[in-house]
Amino acid sequence: MPSFFDSTTPSRRRTIIYWTATILLVLECEIGGIMGGLRLQPFLGTIQHLGYPTYFMTIHTIWYILAGVALIVPRFPRVKEWAYAGLFFIYTGAFMSHLAVGDSALMLIAPVVFTSLVLVSWALRPPKRRLPNAGRSA
Repeated sequence: MPSFFDSTTPSRRRTIIYWTATILLVLECEIGGIMGGLRLQPFLGTIQHLGYPTYFMTIHTIWYILAGVALIVPRFPRVKEWAYAGLFFIYTGAFMSHLAVGDSALMLIAPVVFTSLVLVSWALRPPKRRLPNAGRSA
């Protein structure tokens, strides 16, 4: 039986799933980036609750917005790889941060969902959005 993410998945379905996951990620990056940049709730409260300094919001905002832009613009496959990696680190870091402060399972849902979207978008990205020979051994 073919894997959901292998190349035998029908092209149209792959494309729809890829773009749905990617657009949701980009929206989250841009909206989250703006909320962080403007120091709006709930982002400010979450940063303080997790024990991070508020200047972290500026760094996070810049990375978030740039990652969202990188995922949506054509070309630049290496930059896209870095954006996917960065978002993976952000969301898994958020998951671990919520665990570290003893948050309930409800607070872990968003990081898990967005980590999943990163993985789905990355796995289903079209060939023109991939690095040449990425994932192939020499």
